[in-house]
Amino acid sequence: MIQTISDALEQQGYTTLTPVQEAVTDPALEASDLLVSAQTGSGKTVGFGLAIAPTLLGDETRFGPAATPLALIIAPTRELALQVRRELTWLYGKAGAVVTSCVGGMDMRDERRALDRGAHVVVATPGRLRDHIQRGSLDMSTLRAIVLDEADEMLDLGFREDLEFILSEAPEDRRTLLFSATVPPAIAQLAGSYQRDAVRVSTTAGTSQHADIEYRALTVQSREAENAIINVLRFYEAKNAIVFCNTRAMVNRLTTRFSNRGFAVVALSGELTQTERTHALQAMRDGRAQVCVATDVAARGIDLPNLELVIHAELPSNSDTLLHRSGRTGRAGRKGVSALIVTAQSKRKAERLLGMAKVKAEWGSPPSAAEVLARDEERLMADPAWQEPVAKDERAFVDRLTSEFAPEQLAAAYLRLYRSRVSAPEELSDGKVETRPREAFGPGTWFSVSIGRDRNAEPRWLLPLLCRKGDITRDDIGAIRIQQRETYVEILTSSVPAFLAAIGPSMQLEDGASLRQMDSAPDLAAPPRAGGKGRPERAERPAYKGKPGADKGAKPRREAPAADNGWQPDQGAPSEAADIAPRPAPKKPREARIEGAGDDPRADKTGKPFKPGKATRPERFDPKADRSGPHDGKSGSKGKFGKPGGKPDGKPGGKPRDFDNEDRPRGDKWEGKGGGKFAGKPGGKPSSKPGGKPGGKPAGGFAPRPGKGDGPDAPASRGAPDWASDPSRSLKPRGAGKGKPGPKGAGKPGGKPGGKSFGKPGGKPGGKPFAKPGGKPGGKPAGKGGSAAPRRPKP
Repeated sequence: MIQTISDALEQQGYTTLTPVQEAVTDPALEASDLLVSAQTGSGKTVGFGLAIAPTLLGDETRFGPAATPLALIIAPTRELALQVRRELTWLYGKAGAVVTSCVGGMDMRDERRALDRGAHVVVATPGRLRDHIQRGSLDMSTLRAIVLDEADEMLDLGFREDLEFILSEAPEDRRTLLFSATVPPAIAQLAGSYQRDAVRVSTTAGTSQHADIEYRALTVQSREAENAIINVLRFYEAKNAIVFCNTRAMVNRLTTRFSNRGFAVVALSGELTQTERTHALQAMRDGRAQVCVATDVAARGIDLPNLELVIHAELPSNSDTLLHRSGRTGRAGRKGVSALIVTAQSKRKAERLLGMAKVKAEWGSPPSAAEVLARDEERLMADPAWQEPVAKDERAFVDRLTSEFAPEQLAAAYLRLYRSRVSAPEELSDGKVETRPREAFGPGTWFSVSIGRDRNAEPRWLLPLLCRKGDITRDDIGAIRIQQRETYVEILTSSVPAFLAAIGPSMQLEDGASLRQMDSAPDLAAPPRAGGKGRPERAERPAYKGKPGADKGAKPRREAPAADNGWQPDQGAPSEAADIAPRPAPKKPREARIEGAGDDPRADKTGKPFKPGKATRPERFDPKADRSGPHDGKSGSKGKFGKPGGKPDGKPGGKPRDFDNEDRPRGDKWEGKGGGKFAGKPGGKPSSKPGGKPGGKPAGGFAPRPGKGDGPDAPASRGAPDWASDPSRSLKPRGAGKGKPGPKGAGKPGGKPGGKSFGKPGGKPGGKPFAKPGGKPGGKPAGKGGSAAPRRPKP
């Protein structure tokens, strides 16, 4: 062994090496890749430090100036990486090595500056190490050795891709060492891919798992689990203890509970920052904290020298996690206790975990309050202070105490002061749930309470109310039957006199609830059905004969019972002959109704729909007509008028009814192309330019709309009204006669109309709707509201 390394071990108090340390320091393995499996607490960290020392130093006893890294140590968690750095710092301290770390949660700029200054050994977590490699801040060209600590845990945490990337970037001639508590197939596959003729070193065969750890399985009731943990902590009074939980919420809950009970406690979970986690572990090492409540983030590799107790507040998910949790104690030859809190629901799981972990546990109950106090007395009597002589500075006060108080008073006061410094133990049940059957209720008297379901009567508050007001216990109350408007309560007959005396002659309870004694038990039978007839028995359902029509034949019709079978509900099920009768022939379908025909004034008085044929001139629109009648605003067939701005014959807000072509069914089209839409949304741009697109959108939904081909120059089409082909009677805005019509009956005017008769487009109602010639027709007409239709020229 190198002299500087040997001196560091001697300074730390190492006299002998553990089996795994002796195995990896075999001179025959100095140049080989290693796959090492050893149980937790066996000294693997110092072991791989000793194994790679000859590779890094060679024949020298000290390291040269720090430059690019010579060794790379990869750990799964930040805490383990910082712990490995701390161990290697004292191991390589006398050799002059510079050890730095790169872990998540720390400032990456500080780590980069440390790497630029130079380091011999870099300890890192996989994610942060990959970031440094990709950013070019870590030069791996001079690496001589790579160590993967807790390799199985890194694969479980999903670091396989990162590990493969890191190993692929390392030099081919480096030395690779894998250390793990277990060697699953994934680890063996990784070793085969990135190691060269690796030598398997195992120190677990032939030895019992965790021989220095005492396993105890404590059965408790679910509601007393936290109290049991407090008693376990008080019973052992360990210098350091870890309580493992499965969730962060449970960590926060127990941390608050223990802090309130006077324990010096810290929390350790993934939601804390790296600085907070480091301070928590340092407080445990310094003795400022006694209990650490943690998730499984602390289950791997954390080494606390004074850790004597591990409590599993919640059982782990697998046996490997159980071993790693328990392995935080009983390390390097020290003894420890691992206590499992087992409820009735988790007993089978605890047995399975212990069996798979191949460990034996002592089953029992958690310490009771009396056992905790007895253990306190033992520790008190075993305190070495009883054997120490009285100091000179203490003599005066001791003489004063002995002269003023009797020995019994001094002893009692000392005991009280001693117990006041620690948390009081919790009273626990024996862990067995007694299920004694309730005795038969004796003769009872029924009372009626004037509240029922209509006033939210429930036994959970009625029972305490009756016990409080009547000065009785729950054993004196029998059945409670809650009805819609009252509640019936049975009270033991022997307790009735005292009950009535406590209630008083007013027989009042609370909130207007009154009590009434009944002569007999209430009739709680279900009330008969309306009509006095019971429900007829259901006829037997015929057997299923397969899906109808499965034979690809004619689909059989389902037949209905005959109307004259004479069956009544109180006569039982009818016979099959009377129940089955041919279905009557279907009615003749109604003729298709033309939409709007029923409300059309042109419809026949007999109710028949109007048939399109000879063109009929629509009625003249009367602006003074009464429009206050009801309408639905959707369709012209439902009311006389539609909703302003909506479609009178369809959807709201669209096209109005086509008065010109209303006699044609929907779907038919007029020949030719029209000039566009004639009516549209209210408040749009008013028509300004004459000769523009005819058929613009006037305000409201009452304006008529010509069909396609009804422009000024369009020929009369089939079924069109007579006046539609007359240019003198066509609908044009004023001043639109001048100007050359454009395509499709729309275009720019050729000249200005005489005078301004209407306002600007988009102006306020009541202004001049037509200003500039050639604008878009269909703007707001003059008048208020914009709901009037444009005038139709007189014939």
